[in-house]
Amino acid sequence: MSGTAHSLPQGTPQPSDRLTPRSLHASASRWLAQGRAACILSVDAIRGSTPRETDARMLVALDQVRGTVGGGHLEWRAIDLARQALREGMPTEGWTHTFPLGPTLGQCCGGVVALRFEVLSAATLAAWQVPPPRFHVELHGAGHVGQAIVKLLSDLDCSVRWIDERADDLPEWDAQAGLPDPTMLAALPEHITWLPTEAAEREVSDAPADACHLVLTHRHDLDLKIIDAVLRRGDFRFAGLIGSQTKRARFLHRLAEQGIEPDKLDRLTCPIGLPDIQGKEPAVIAIAVVAQLLAKHAA
Repeated sequence: MSGTAHSLPQGTPQPSDRLTPRSLHASASRWLAQGRAACILSVDAIRGSTPRETDARMLVALDQVRGTVGGGHLEWRAIDLARQALREGMPTEGWTHTFPLGPTLGQCCGGVVALRFEVLSAATLAAWQVPPPRFHVELHGAGHVGQAIVKLLSDLDCSVRWIDERADDLPEWDAQAGLPDPTMLAALPEHITWLPTEAAEREVSDAPADACHLVLTHRHDLDLKIIDAVLRRGDFRFAGLIGSQTKRARFLHRLAEQGIEPDKLDRLTCPIGLPDIQGKEPAVIAIAVVAQLLAKHAA
C-alpha cells in the first residue's frame, strides 16, 4: 500500500524561512495574510558582473528581511531605501533604482544592478512568477546520510519526496531507529515532503518523470527492489545507489538476472557522490551527492 504524505498538524510552528524562490513566495503570502506592510525588491536588470541574476528577490519589512538580492553594501542600501519608503508610505506604483557596483558602494564587481521596488499586495503577489525547481529528488532512506542530504536540499530550489519504510512500522518516534526526530520533520520547508510507507518500491511509480532517485535505505534487499523499479521505469534523470564498487557489481549481476536491459544498467550510478570529495562522514557524503546532482543539472 502506498504511503500518505504527512502534512504538519494545525498549530505547528511554520518551518524556517529559506532562500529558495518558493519559500520566499510562501513568506510573502503569510506576510500579506498577516497584514504586514512590506516591499518586494527584485533584480530588474543587470549589466556586467553582478552578484545575482534577474530572478532574485527579497522581502523587506520594517522589522524583518527575507531573501537576498546579492548582499553587501548593495543590499544594505536597498533595504534602507525600502524601509524609508515604508515609513513614508509606499507608492502604489513601483519604481526602479539603479546601483553601479563600484567604489561608491564599496563593491568591486564592476557591473550595474537595477532593482525594482514594489509594495507587497495581492496584485504584486499574483504577478510574482515562481520559477520551476532545478530538479525533483526521490530520496529513499531517512538515516544519517538521508538526514544530512535533506539539510542541504532544504536551502536549494528543488522538490523532494523523502521516503522511508521504518517510519510506518513505528507507532511513535524511537531515537534508536535513527530516524529524523519530530522537531526536524516539523521544520521541513514547503518543498520537502515526508512520506512514510509500507512498501518503498511501490512509491517509484508515483514519482514524476525526469526525477533524481537516491537510494540509501537501511537494507540491501530493499535497495535492490527500489533501484529495480527505478531502472524499469527508465524515465529518470539520475538513478543513484549508495554503496561500494563491490555492491555495484553485485547489484548489476542481480539486476541483469531479473531482466534489466544493459542500456538501463549502464545508467546506474554507484557509488554516489563526486569522486573528488573524499570522506565517509554523513555530512561529507551528503555534500558530494548534492554537488553531483547540481553538476548533473548543469550538464
